[in-house]
Amino acid sequence: MSLALQVSRLGEAAVIHCNGRIVFREEAAALSHAVNDLLHDVRHIVLDLQGTTAIDSAGLGELVALHMWVQGSGGSLKLCGLSSRIHYLLELTNLTSVLEIFPTEEVALDSCQPQAV
Repeated sequence: MSLALQVSRLGEAAVIHCNGRIVFREEAAALSHAVNDLLHDVRHIVLDLQGTTAIDSAGLGELVALHMWVQGSGGSLKLCGLSSRIHYLLELTNLTSVLEIFPTEEVALDSCQPQAV
């Protein structure tokens, strides 16, 4: 498998650092299992894609499915650390209008905090 996942939890949020490729078969399935395991304990999941080298069509589909799954559970899925190449791919497929994208992990985690009224 060429995707390594490292998880850190911070209160109601968890960050999954993805290193490698998010592609068809084991890699996409591993990411799905990691999110599933976290949804029992946290509401917000941040995918840090800084170490992600490639995403294929199955990986894009997995990101959309995870977004819908987490949102359906009452939470949010946020992406951060995108390379210019992966950001361009998300723009090209119009997924930037669906997925929440942040420049850094810190900004993504800040967006998980309740806003003062």
